[in-house]
Amino acid sequence: MARGPGVPVAAALGAVVILAAAWHGAEGKSCTNAFPGLTSHTERAAAQLRSAPRAPVSERGHHGHEQHLTHTDESTWMSLMPRRALRREEAFDWLMLYRKLRGATAGAPRPGVAAGEFLSEASLHDVRLEPGSLYWQAQQTNLEYLLLLDVDRLVWSFRKQVGLTAPGTPYGGWEGPDVQLRGHFVGHYLSATAKMWASTHNDTLSAKMSSVVDALYDCQKKMGTGYLSAFPSEFFDWVEAIKPVWAPYYTIHKIMQGLLDQYTVAGNSKALDMVVKMANYFSDRVMNVIQKYSIERHWESLNEETGGMNDVLYQLYTITNDLKHLTLAHLFDKPCFLGLLAVQCILLWKLNLGSWYKTQLTKITVPLEGFFCLTDSLVYVYVSFQADSISGFHSNTHIPVVIGAQMRYEVTGDPLYKQISTFFMDTINSSHSYATGGTSAGEFWTDPKHLAETLSTENEESCTTYNMLKISRNLFRWTKEIAYADYYERALINGVLSIQRGTDPGVMIYMLPQAPGHSKAVSYHGWGTKYDSFWCCYGTGIESFSKLGDSIYFEEKGDTPALNIIQYIPSTFNWKAAGLTVSQQIKTPSSSDLYLQISLSIFAKMKSQSAKLRVRIPSWTFADGAGATLNDKDLGSLSPGSFLSVTKLWNSEDHLSLRFPVRLRTEAIKDDRLEYASLQAVLFGPFVLAGLSTSDWDAKAGNSSTVSDWITAVPPVYNSQLVTFTQVSNGKTFVLSSANGSLTMQERPEVDGTDTAIHATFRAHPQDSTELHDIYGTTMKGASVLIEPFDLPGTVITNNLTLSAQKGSDSLFNIVPGLDGNPNSVSLELGTKPGCFLVTGTDYSAGTKIQVSCKSSLQSIGGILEQAASFVQTVPLRQYHPISFVAKGVRRNFLLEPLYSLRDEFYTVYFNIWA
Repeated sequence: MARGPGVPVAAALGAVVILAAAWHGAEGKSCTNAFPGLTSHTERAAAQLRSAPRAPVSERGHHGHEQHLTHTDESTWMSLMPRRALRREEAFDWLMLYRKLRGATAGAPRPGVAAGEFLSEASLHDVRLEPGSLYWQAQQTNLEYLLLLDVDRLVWSFRKQVGLTAPGTPYGGWEGPDVQLRGHFVGHYLSATAKMWASTHNDTLSAKMSSVVDALYDCQKKMGTGYLSAFPSEFFDWVEAIKPVWAPYYTIHKIMQGLLDQYTVAGNSKALDMVVKMANYFSDRVMNVIQKYSIERHWESLNEETGGMNDVLYQLYTITNDLKHLTLAHLFDKPCFLGLLAVQCILLWKLNLGSWYKTQLTKITVPLEGFFCLTDSLVYVYVSFQADSISGFHSNTHIPVVIGAQMRYEVTGDPLYKQISTFFMDTINSSHSYATGGTSAGEFWTDPKHLAETLSTENEESCTTYNMLKISRNLFRWTKEIAYADYYERALINGVLSIQRGTDPGVMIYMLPQAPGHSKAVSYHGWGTKYDSFWCCYGTGIESFSKLGDSIYFEEKGDTPALNIIQYIPSTFNWKAAGLTVSQQIKTPSSSDLYLQISLSIFAKMKSQSAKLRVRIPSWTFADGAGATLNDKDLGSLSPGSFLSVTKLWNSEDHLSLRFPVRLRTEAIKDDRLEYASLQAVLFGPFVLAGLSTSDWDAKAGNSSTVSDWITAVPPVYNSQLVTFTQVSNGKTFVLSSANGSLTMQERPEVDGTDTAIHATFRAHPQDSTELHDIYGTTMKGASVLIEPFDLPGTVITNNLTLSAQKGSDSLFNIVPGLDGNPNSVSLELGTKPGCFLVTGTDYSAGTKIQVSCKSSLQSIGGILEQAASFVQTVPLRQYHPISFVAKGVRRNFLLEPLYSLRDEFYTVYFNIWA
């Protein structure tokens, strides 16, 4: 989403999209939609595809035969013809335009039939996440937020817009009453609540979402035209006049999609009637623009962000079978963007047909920066644009357009749109994605395979991850290719779970920083707030956490029911088609257990019946050590990047166990320049590991090519050696902290997951590292220990109050009973100077430095040594994550933890790895 105004809202709101690009110093690519002489890139590409050698039947639509335009379909289009086009030949040209726009292979589709060959998504009503699991916690945190939001405040601007009484006060942020994008989050809320209700059947949520629909129904009825929005319809006058306004169609898409989800997922028939009225209203508006001006004017208006208008209209058509909705969907297929993709993907498609075309290509000489396609008659069409046509485009403006193209393929069977989305996904994965699976820098795509210079706090807009997951999910449903399921896993774990701030309801982020030494909390947006943010990424965020169960199980129709299990998420699926219940349990992954272990239990609701289970063998695992058993019987070797298929008569006693080796690996940043070859991310299976760091990113692999030689697991027993030391001063609790290489006292943080908590946690352990024992259960009185800062593994505090990687006698501290005589306190005595202790002072404030004082110098500190040298040993503010490693660094070592687990801590995703 283009960056919106801050709070308070700027008066000059109309220029916000332009400012978004200017703020980053980037120049967004101008995407015009001129249609002179039917020569758009989409039209050229579609024509070339139809003139190329025949694709296999499976690629020619889903019915196995050519479809044909019908009179009714063309009549719907002809009603849009510009009023000034009166001559017969102009009418013929207008009809030809539609035939080319539609595609000769995709005539009058039959809604619902095309999808017959696709995998069917499991209904959220039939999937339940395992209570207590990571995903369940994320879902419950989101549910809590959805229940916190007030109906009257959500719909305040809608009511105000139509003159109805608006009780309460409006929300702030992007839902503020003076913000042009107001109302977009309400659309997301309708989608999120529908999916959350399906996932939980929470009665309170059901009543709340129905109240929102009812309130919007009253607003639409009061308006009387079918129009429904929190802003005036004049915004669309500006769009149609090509005047600056902040993305009104983007908001309309969210409202229409939310209402459609309330119908399709939650069963609210009133919502369907509302979205049909909206579609008809905008069909009339678009028709008026085309008839009054030209279709070129309509194409140009699409240069403002329109969200997934084509997507929701194709979905609506499958329900209404109204060709007006299909035609309107076509008119929101942005040809200037899809055309660029089509030209490239068709060339690649032809190159794959055989050596004949490749031979012909060698005969052509064109500038390297050019691009060309060829037809059967060897007519070469030269199209001049960058080798990577998406560079410079605003990412989240265009990903939803591709999702709409995918829906067009499902509705019409036109293979061009399957090719477009496949090519697009490959382009993102090969050239524009980070290790997390996310994409975009400052909301735009930059030069392909030049990502090293894009690392900043403004990487990976959360909305783009949400939408890329949709694209990969659709591609998997069509193809059953493991690569798309692997991508989904990576982006879900690292790109979605990372945007919630733990279990804080309504606290999410806009961007997921990739720059070295940065924090989710310290960026242009930082963490949002419950009631005054409502960014675009809040909308997609509440949807993401409402549908965590929608991509675990996919059904496959046939004589024998088949179930594809592609994500390993603790859950239960009510497989109605087979009369079975599938329960999935996952052993919590840890760095000390080098296997991901999955247990699938089958429960039969009736007598045994034959069904097939197909489970994903992830590409990140290894054949050596991978295994599967069915009722304790070995199933043989497994091949990473494939499926394990088991067909049998299932009984309630059946149990399928899977074991996948998980290893460390590095992954280079997508940058083809030699000087950036050393920038690499560290992954443990599908988990991206971030190193706790405020600046340093130089890791040291030495001469080893084996990652495990310079990255080692943190033993679980280390958690028992963690401690935090506190004191009270002026009624406030302070903690001993090692921030910035010096020992100070800092105020105890009120929330978890802070950098202060990191620096206030120490590992106190014996000098002999093999002598591992629990030292936290009781206070460590009488122990002689090394004190290691949590985020600096291998570094210890010396008696000189410095940090050192050398562990000698001058690094030992004696933990003795507190000098103040309090039975719960301890004092930290220097091992090299008995009688000398770490001291603070009295009545101090945050930032006070730790000093050393000795009993012999009692008078020098005013006689309060006993109090200043006494600390309370408390529960550590931080613990090691189950997946924790230590990586060797050039100047220091790094503690590695999963990126999704971090909150406010400063971290590094990409390391500069020294050989």
